[in-house]
Formats: sequence, C-alpha cells, structure tokens
Amino acid sequence: MAAAKAALAKSVIKPEIIVIGGGLGGLSAAIHLRLKGHAVTLYEANLLVGGRANQLEKDGFKFDTGPSLLNYPWVFEELFQAAGRELKDYVELIAVDPSVSFQWADGTRFTLSSNLQNLLNECDRLEPGVRPNVLAFLRDAEIKYRASFDKLVTKNEDNPLKWFGALNWSELSRLSIWRSLDSEIGRFFKSRYIREAFGSYGMYLGGSPYDLPGLFSILAYGELAYGLWLPKGGIYGVVTGIEKLARELGVVIHTSTPVKKIMTANGQVTGVELMNGTHHAAMHVVSNVDVPTTNTRLLDDSKLRAKLQTKTDKTKMTPGVITFYWGVKGEVANLGHHTIFLPNDYAGAFDDLFKHKRIPQDNLANLPFYVSAPSHTDASLAPPGDTAMFVLVPTPLLDELEGIDWPTTTCTIKQQVLERLWQHGVDLDPERITTEEVYTPADWRDKFGLYNGSAFGAAHTLFQVGPFRDRNYSSEIKGLFYTGASTTPGTGMPMVLLSGKLTAERIEIM
Repeated sequence: MAAAKAALAKSVIKPEIIVIGGGLGGLSAAIHLRLKGHAVTLYEANLLVGGRANQLEKDGFKFDTGPSLLNYPWVFEELFQAAGRELKDYVELIAVDPSVSFQWADGTRFTLSSNLQNLLNECDRLEPGVRPNVLAFLRDAEIKYRASFDKLVTKNEDNPLKWFGALNWSELSRLSIWRSLDSEIGRFFKSRYIREAFGSYGMYLGGSPYDLPGLFSILAYGELAYGLWLPKGGIYGVVTGIEKLARELGVVIHTSTPVKKIMTANGQVTGVELMNGTHHAAMHVVSNVDVPTTNTRLLDDSKLRAKLQTKTDKTKMTPGVITFYWGVKGEVANLGHHTIFLPNDYAGAFDDLFKHKRIPQDNLANLPFYVSAPSHTDASLAPPGDTAMFVLVPTPLLDELEGIDWPTTTCTIKQQVLERLWQHGVDLDPERITTEEVYTPADWRDKFGLYNGSAFGAAHTLFQVGPFRDRNYSSEIKGLFYTGASTTPGTGMPMVLLSGKLTAERIEIM
C-alpha cells in the first residue's frame, strides 16, 4: 500500500518546492514533500549533505562531526516506511550497550544500559535500595514520553490551549512542566551522581537542569527504553541512507551549491538566488538553515531582516561547542564508546555557561566535556589497530565571547581534556594524536550557518517548545517555511526528522 501511494504521488506532480540545506531536517522535508507529489530541488552549500551530522575523512580516519549515537530508531524506521521501504535495507545499526558512562573527578563512575537488570544493579550500587524508585522513574517517564510523542511532538498546532488540550487531565498533570528537571529527577533519586547524570542532558537543550521543565526526564528514558545505536560507517551511515532514499524518490540534490538569498516580492517568495548568480523560481521555499540565520541573512528584504533581527535577539539559543577530532595511533584503553566527564561543581558549571557566559574551566575538575571513541564499536572508522576519537566541550555563544583568542583557548582546553583523561586512567600521550581537526563555534557558524555558533539550535525552555517555539512557516513571507533544530519540534536527530515531516504537512495544509 505504501509503495503504491508513493508511486501515485510521484506520478502526479504538484508545484516545485526548493529546499535550502541538506541537513536531516531538509532531507526529511524533501522526502515527505516528494511523497506528496511535489517536484523538489535541494541546494546544499557543502560538499556533503548532513548539516551538523557531517563527516570528516582524513588519513584513513572517519569522524562524525556532530552526533555520535543514534537514539529513537523508530523515528528513522517511520521515515523509510513512509516511502514503502525498510531502514534495515539502507542502514545497518549496531547496538551500543553499555551506552553512556558518566565520570566525576572524584573517581565515581555511572554507566547506563538498556538492559534493565544491569541498570538496576548500577543504580543500586550508587544508591542502595533504590531499585523500586528506578522502576517508578521509568514508568513515570514512559507516560510523559508516550503523551509527548503521541499527542504533542508530532502535531502542528499554533494555539497553546489546543496543543495542551490534546492531553487528558491525568496526562497533563504528569508532564511536570512547572517543576524543574532536577527536582523531577530528585523525586526518585537521592544520589547526587544519578541526579547529575540524568540532569546533564539539559546542557544540550540549552539550559540548566535547575531551570528546564521536568518533562525532559523523557530524554534519559528514551535512550534507556529504545537503546543507543551506531550506524555502520558512523552516524554518517544513516545520512547516506536517507540521501539515497531521497534520490531514489526523485529529489534533485545539488551539493557545493550555496544559496545567496531568498527572493521575495510583495510579501511572497519568488525563488532563490544561488551564489553563482543563477536564479531558481519557486513559490515555496523550505529553509533547513537555522531560523534566525534564515531570517537575518538570507532574506533579500533588508528592512524585513532588520525587523526580524529584533525578534531573533529574544530567542534563547543552545550553547556553542568546541569539537576536537583526533586520529590516535594505537588503542585507547579504559574508554568506552561514549563517556561524559562531569564537573565537581556541577551547578557552578551550568552557571558559568548560562549566567556568567564563560567556559567553565576555573580548574581542571570543573570543565565538562564528552568523549566518543566510535571505532571501539565500528573498527572501520580508523586504520587497523588505531582509534578515532571525538571530543565536545560546551561554550557560551559567540556574541558572549567577544575578543576570544580561539587558537589559545583550544590549546588550553585540549591540555585540560588530556589531563582529565589521564586522571581517569586514559593514558593518551599527545604525540599519539597523529591527525587532528578542531571546530570552534565560529567554524560551526561559518561551515553550517549555525546562528551565533549555537550547536543545537533554539533552546528548549518552557516558552520555546510546541506552539511557543518558532513556527515552521513565516508569518511575514508567504511561501517561506522552515525545518530543522530551531523550529518545531526541536533539536536532536529524531526531532529534526520529525520536523521535516511536520513542515511537509504544514505546506499541504496552507
């Protein structure tokens, strides 16, 4: 049935739609629009599609530039099923379990697993007698998760009352939107370490666990319930599979073809102008570039750009990041696929990032960062016997770091990371790092159009979710739509795939 619908849609061509940017949101939107019968042309500025989820290849090493693990695999499966295909025919997923290890400077370690017995044992080791509370936490988070994805996240709704009205009173009362994430986790756990581990997800949502809504306890639950996975060939393996699907469906993809501006006339999109001067006419354009970047850099109307800049200045963004890509000679012992190193002064590190606007590095133990060694899971990502490593350190946004000396800063942070690794028994001599690339927030802005160097798009504060978040269509320009991490439903690979679907549905409605 799905294949027949896809074939029918392909034969009935609707007006052409241009997609700017080949990130996962843009690819998803292109696929869903193609399935609805539209001719779709996608322009990607870089050599490869993928956006944040890109790939570096150097000296026999393959590095995923952004995400290092795949979660919520059902979202990816649904994308392929919409086209009458199966994910497994395009992408091989390798289970990563144990999944994430958290480590503190005092030597404490907490390792997550989708194996319930292993998870219970690990939590009980840190907080004896907590097993019943772990089960209660999982049951509670499952209710939040199901309500969120069945009735909220996957719907286009601009009216807050109608959006929340999709929930019954019991579901609404369980969302914990008026309780902080830390307080919500604290209802089940007394252990500082468990609370800090589950609360640390807040950093990538653009806020502190002391400020973000308790609803986001679903993040830890989703990874525990559905597991974490590495596509064969790295995260870019799933990007390659999705790109292949898009091309099979007839989406026309042009890489190394940046768009200079979105053309408008009398409040209506008329097409795009490419950097080479070529004009491509269309009445509908979907931008997978961050919404703030689209509105303040790509629109051809300077007065409208200035007006939207004022609105953009009020949008809270997620932090920036410095990312290191290291090709290491030989094996790296005592390091799993994904390790998060948390600071001694946990609350202070969040204050540094979000209140004091500085990189939290007053001392070695207070620098939070995570390390991924994906070649431990997929040996093809490094030359035989060697190790591919990825290090991510959160930073404030670019306009909060004026005058920063990036070469000096990255050198200092690299040394701190290596020293902290050494403290945890990871003996990584700098001379063994034979290949290195570094992206600063400025590089992320310049390479991928990330507004103000924000790594994950708009933040997920209470008033930047659902109908309060930037909508996936322009209120000022008819025919302009958005997809990706800065619009609804939010940041993260599964969310931006859903974003593409929602944008396609919005276009059909409007």
